[in-house]
Amino acid sequence: MSKHALLSPSSAHRWLNCPLAPRLEAKFPEQTSEYAMEGTIAHSVCEIAAKKKFKKVKAAEYNKVIKKLKTNELWDDEMLRTAETYVEHLAERQMSFENEPYIAFEVKVDISDYVPEAFGRCDCVMFGGNTLIITDYKHGKGVPVSADENPQLMLYALGALKLYQPLFGSALQRVEIYIDQPRLDSYGSWSCTTDELLAWGASVKPKAQAAFMGFGEYHAGDWCRFCRASGSCKAQAEQNMGAFDDFKDLVDKQAEVLTPDGAEQLKAMGRELNENVAILTPDEISSVLERGKNLVEWYEKVKANALEAILGGTPIPGYKAVEGRSARAWSNQDKALEKLLASGIERAVIYDSVPKTLAQLEKVLGTKKFKELVGEFVTKPQSKPTLAPASDSRKEFNSASADFAEVAAKDNGEK
Repeated sequence: MSKHALLSPSSAHRWLNCPLAPRLEAKFPEQTSEYAMEGTIAHSVCEIAAKKKFKKVKAAEYNKVIKKLKTNELWDDEMLRTAETYVEHLAERQMSFENEPYIAFEVKVDISDYVPEAFGRCDCVMFGGNTLIITDYKHGKGVPVSADENPQLMLYALGALKLYQPLFGSALQRVEIYIDQPRLDSYGSWSCTTDELLAWGASVKPKAQAAFMGFGEYHAGDWCRFCRASGSCKAQAEQNMGAFDDFKDLVDKQAEVLTPDGAEQLKAMGRELNENVAILTPDEISSVLERGKNLVEWYEKVKANALEAILGGTPIPGYKAVEGRSARAWSNQDKALEKLLASGIERAVIYDSVPKTLAQLEKVLGTKKFKELVGEFVTKPQSKPTLAPASDSRKEFNSASADFAEVAAKDNGEK
């Protein structure tokens, strides 16, 4: 098997919706982002932390691995805290079994029975009694990943069934999927029977075969976000530019009601006679949000592609590459400050004395010691509301709870 399968489980949401995407992406070079490399380190921390917790390795091996990982320039002590949360959740799932379950980490599974040449790695596989649990750790803090019918994890589960069913036969009757995303405080789960999972796998098989062979049509949608062809794909451009036409149609419909038959037309559009037709209704706002949600991100990718093309010698009519803004910086800060001090400038003018932030102090002291010494003074106020799709796994914002939290925080401050 190749290191990178054409149809990877992680991109299943994309190729199930746009079967021609994999072959199109193959024309673009693979790019490893800093975020991806950071995620790889975080996964390694989670793996060794989990193995230590469940006595798969000794403390000495754990310390050795962590020490080595800390030498990476992308290391962040936050990874230790997110791994701790991940391990705590695994322990909770272990305790849900009546008897000690089987637990394994970084399990390589073969998915080629359903997706040509595909394989994957389960962060954690746990099973006991009649239940198989697949847990996946996500280090990203951009968008919460939903566990509901998540095709990546469902494919992993199919691979795990193939691996373990020869040993346990029909004992495994239920599959549970968990996604832990600690940096977003997002923890989702979804379950089904093994028969339902196998039926889904059978439905995916012809779709995967078509995508592998390059059959089907292009379809743009939210799955385009991480596609290497994003910003260059015509289907994506047609969809996003079509959003402008949709919005124009919406505005035109608003104008239509200003005719003598406006009342009847308003009624046909589901609006009240006393409504201001120049103002979008909640349904229309929802429509604009849905149609325009990918526009900004797509436009930025098109801009990035245009700049890359120009720098590579391909002209883009009407545009050119120019030097961006640049901020001044010291060529040698230490020598500059030494000279200021030597010239008689007071140290208080040059340096500010400020305490470290909460997060910085926690890093220096360590989570355990930090909690022991000053944990009683730490509070986590409810954050400001932000707009999200109804399908988002986070709880709905409660303004009453926010008001109560604010009052409680003030009371604690006064005490």
